[in-house]
Amino acid sequence: MRSVPAKNVAILGSGIFATEAHLPAIAALGDAIQLKAVYSRSNKSASAFARDAQDILKLKNPLDVYHDEDPAASLDTLLARTDIDAVIVVLPITVQPAVVLKALAAGKHVLSEKPVAPDVKQGRALIKEYETKYKTKGLIWRIAENWETEPGHHAAWRVIQEGKIGKVTFYNARVVNYIDENSKWYKTPWRTVPDYQGGFLLDGGVHTIAALRVILPSPMKTVSAFASLAKDILPPHDTINAIVRSADGSHGLVELTWGAPTPSRSSEAGNNITVTGTEGWLSVTRANGAVRVVVKTITRDKDGKATGETEEVIEEKEVGIRKEIEGFAQAIDGADDGLDDPRGTLVDVAFIEAALNSDGAPVDLVELAKV
Repeated sequence: MRSVPAKNVAILGSGIFATEAHLPAIAALGDAIQLKAVYSRSNKSASAFARDAQDILKLKNPLDVYHDEDPAASLDTLLARTDIDAVIVVLPITVQPAVVLKALAAGKHVLSEKPVAPDVKQGRALIKEYETKYKTKGLIWRIAENWETEPGHHAAWRVIQEGKIGKVTFYNARVVNYIDENSKWYKTPWRTVPDYQGGFLLDGGVHTIAALRVILPSPMKTVSAFASLAKDILPPHDTINAIVRSADGSHGLVELTWGAPTPSRSSEAGNNITVTGTEGWLSVTRANGAVRVVVKTITRDKDGKATGETEEVIEEKEVGIRKEIEGFAQAIDGADDGLDDPRGTLVDVAFIEAALNSDGAPVDLVELAKV
């Protein structure tokens, strides 16, 4: 990791993902991130997170706790602190846009959890306001899309760029998930009764689209899809089946569902991304804390005749959340790697929105995601 001055950071949100994903990632970055404070709507939740943070980060002093139950400890009070350089926003999807703007207006750099916004219209407005009012002042706003920063996905991209599978002709992405009332994610109130399009499809589906953005050599251009609700507890939709065409003429199928009727339908689905080319193919699978890329390449004799195939396996540890926070810190110091850009992640929301509303008709994804 590039050596940069430590950033004094506050985390806004104290839920499952903030505790189970962000805290360990911050811990792995050592002294690069100095977590100073936490905000949550309730004192109880913020205080519990502060205790977890002190344990996981081995802090000498507890985090300062902010919440909505005391005006003296409000979010505005936290954002007024001059010793806080940046905030990580891990709040419900529909709450985040206003908080992002509030933090930017207070002069803070912002890393906000995916998706960039609940819908394309709000995302477009957010990006325009950021670029006209705050980016020009040197403030950084990035989206915490860990699938865009995963080294395994970039390894798959390099395989394609190096020509190991030839020219890409078609691709597939399959995500089949099982969710029931006992799931810790389902029990999150804002997920149980979502007030945004797509439910889990938006919350989780953007990950797969982000991975495709990284891996594919050409941007996805046209989407034609059907969306439905397979499981009554997961409104408004839990399933998308889409046909996609990329700008270079390659095409693919994208299957996303959180509506599997049984756990086995998920575990035996063969969830992965495959990309097929003229000289071979590759698969990208996530399991046991790693991203595994298997590359199959045609072997040819001196006359160009196919004689078999070779196999190459690349395995990278899942470190996307650490990478997104590390990249955010480095971007603040002027070393922006171009990942997790709001404009890029708007494409992910546009894909889900297009698929939800297509009803079989083609939707121009490039036009929809235009800012």
